[in-house]
Amino acid sequence: MRSVRARAALGATLVVAVALIGAGLAVLLVLRANLIGQADLQAEVAAREVAGQLATGTPYEDVEPDDEEDHPVQVTDEEHRVVLVSKDLRAVTGTGATGVTPVPSASAGATPAPDDDDGDDDDQDDDRSRPGRGEVSSDDPDFSDGTATVDRTTADYRFAAVEATTPDGVTLTVYAGAPLAAEQEAVNTVRGAMLTGLPVLLVVVAGVTWLVTRRALRPVEGIRREMAAITASEDLARRVPEPGSRDEIAALARTTNETLTVLEASVERQRRFVADASHELRSPIASLRTQLEVAEAHPELLDLPGAVADTVRLQVLAADLLLLARLDAGEKPGGGTVELGALVREEVSQRTGDRIAVTVEAPEGGAFEVNGSRGQLSRVIGNLLDNAQRHADASVAVSVAADGRGVRVEVRDDGAGVPEDERERIFERFVRLDDARSRDDGGAGLGLAIARDVATRHGGTLTVHRAAEGGAAFRLWLPRPA
Repeated sequence: MRSVRARAALGATLVVAVALIGAGLAVLLVLRANLIGQADLQAEVAAREVAGQLATGTPYEDVEPDDEEDHPVQVTDEEHRVVLVSKDLRAVTGTGATGVTPVPSASAGATPAPDDDDGDDDDQDDDRSRPGRGEVSSDDPDFSDGTATVDRTTADYRFAAVEATTPDGVTLTVYAGAPLAAEQEAVNTVRGAMLTGLPVLLVVVAGVTWLVTRRALRPVEGIRREMAAITASEDLARRVPEPGSRDEIAALARTTNETLTVLEASVERQRRFVADASHELRSPIASLRTQLEVAEAHPELLDLPGAVADTVRLQVLAADLLLLARLDAGEKPGGGTVELGALVREEVSQRTGDRIAVTVEAPEGGAFEVNGSRGQLSRVIGNLLDNAQRHADASVAVSVAADGRGVRVEVRDDGAGVPEDERERIFERFVRLDDARSRDDGGAGLGLAIARDVATRHGGTLTVHRAAEGGAAFRLWLPRPA
């Protein structure tokens, strides 16, 4: 029962069973209602036939019921005394009286008493509800269930009660029955057929559901086996088989392969990051060690400024690597509010010794607030300014302005710019263009990668375009607080 096939087969079987049972009960009820309706019609016809004979004044002993064996008849007078029964009727229930022996009626053949104008209104109402002399009631008959014993055979019957008034003014009630044996036999036959066929049909439904589900889930088993093999081999270049169908399983296979592609790229990026970081760390550490070893042997040859520069470079590189590691681990930015105009002015004010002075275009009192980490956003602006200072010829400018539902910070320089085909590559880690390698004073190619990662973590974007001054224009866009 833990497998999908078993649960699907059980669920389909239960649904079909409930549906079939409901449909079977409905069929039985409709069949029984139709058969009872036919029995009611037969009983009414038999009762009206006898009532018609009595209404025409036919003596009791001359009344001839039609098919007395199938339609037993009992007639009672106004005092519920039995005045007539069909031949061979030995016992009856469900009618106006249980007797089967006719009793001479006191009203038979007698002249009815004249109407009393001073009589009760109730009696007058009762007289008006009865059929007139020599008439049969036109109202719908009353029906009842009962039994009758005809010639020592007892069976169930459906009785119809019809009133008739003789020419002498005697109101009689005729009870005529119709057998229910055919109805019971038909219902029992149908019920037996349903009880016999239902288990067979449920077995067929369960088997078909099992086979169809097994066939439908066969690609899932292939996906599972391939995923298990990928996990065991740690080969992320492998892919799960994609079925040719356009169903949910094919979509699952495609999504799984897309996930493996992203995972492979992430792992490869991580491996490349570790390799590049090891290479970048090896150079300053080796240089620093060499200087210290030389100083140990020959103190007079100690290059103290070089050792300090290598130490600073190593410190900056370690800080960048640690920040990237935190970003890769999913560190979320702080929930504080940062005013980008003030942050840019503060960052520029601390760069008094830069090679080229920075021009600031950030209006005082502007509503340039965003949510995020002040330290990380300051790091982004600092990295962009460092990059512009490194590649500018004579001018660097930074501007802050509102842009739709966010704030845009743009850093421009008048340098050589970034070739269009390299505008995405420069944001990769440890990537430095040839020009940057020749002019860089020790950068590891992490500044722009860190800037874009931080912008993305803050829900923003960082892109590069061509500046009006001819150089590069880096545009940082961050959303305003909701």
